[in-house]
Amino acid sequence: MRKSLFNGIIVLIILAFFLQAQLIFAAKPTAPEKIEGVIIVSAEETIELILNEPELVLIDSRYHEEYAKGHIEGAVNILNGDMTAVDLLRLTGGTATPLLFYCNGVRCLRSSHAAAQAVKWGYKHIYWFRLGWLNWLDKQYPVEY
Repeated sequence: MRKSLFNGIIVLIILAFFLQAQLIFAAKPTAPEKIEGVIIVSAEETIELILNEPELVLIDSRYHEEYAKGHIEGAVNILNGDMTAVDLLRLTGGTATPLLFYCNGVRCLRSSHAAAQAVKWGYKHIYWFRLGWLNWLDKQYPVEY
């Protein structure tokens, strides 16, 4: 009798833990479906842009520690909260330069915020790899360290 009561309590504790974890995960915001003035691209379209747009600046909006563990080849690391108009202008040379932003994926809002900010600063050719780094890794595309 005591053993079954104890086992029942353990099961309830485990269920409560999983329910709480699901609520926390479900509450995490999702990146927007679209951003005005920004073109959303897939991993394959990202590769096409890298190959066919020599002026493209690829911006990894993740934390430096994440970037250091691997990133898309040629990407520069600028955390969205650290990105300034002056820094972006210095990097690009002008608002006509095409930019492509990415971060960890749809549960990461850093690249969406950075892309929206670039629109406000007058950049005209902005791409956003919404599915981001996790999708890139899933597809086993080239990684630079």
